[in-house]
Amino acid sequence: MIFTGHQKKGFLFSYSPLEGNNTVYNASLLGTRLLSECYHYTGDQVQIEAGRESALACTSAQNSDGSWYYGELPVQQWTDSFHTGYNLEALVTYQEMTGDKSFSDVIEKGFQFYLKNFFLADGTPKYYHDRIYPVDIHSPAQLIVTLCRAGRLEQHRVLAELVLEWTIRNMQDRSGYFYYQKRRYHTNRISYMRWSNAFMFNALSLYLLHSSGK
Repeated sequence: MIFTGHQKKGFLFSYSPLEGNNTVYNASLLGTRLLSECYHYTGDQVQIEAGRESALACTSAQNSDGSWYYGELPVQQWTDSFHTGYNLEALVTYQEMTGDKSFSDVIEKGFQFYLKNFFLADGTPKYYHDRIYPVDIHSPAQLIVTLCRAGRLEQHRVLAELVLEWTIRNMQDRSGYFYYQKRRYHTNRISYMRWSNAFMFNALSLYLLHSSGK
């Protein structure tokens, strides 16, 4: 279901039919991505027009430095790693599925901010652009997914491998599963199948797939 957001351009898709759930950019871009994939096979102009309107709302909300806030409400004004990765992945998919290159500058600017602000020189994946902790397993996983989906793994392979090595050393249990979060003084070792393991296994699978011809 669609609700009109507070953007000057386009609209944001809602998380649910309830009023007030249409303020999160990555959630709306998931709608954009899905519609672009459907359009690729159906050629339905209604789908692509709705997807583009959502993309327009989200890209117009990009900050001047290339970042995005999580959402448009005052309580959603933070910038984090994996939601930025979601935005980029969705926009890249939209571009590939539709051939519409009008958001290419937004994507490039977003990638520059993403790669510059969320990963330390030793491979530590930061949660927020201005502080490290808690290191969430989604941050390293989404880096690999974003690079692979955008066809940029080879270009940034050094960073990708540093982040993967750091993650395996610091957030993988000896039994094989991945931890949820690493904080400054302790690590949350809960094994979440969806949040932790599924995302990292997906990332590792994509990394191996895109490295097979290396």
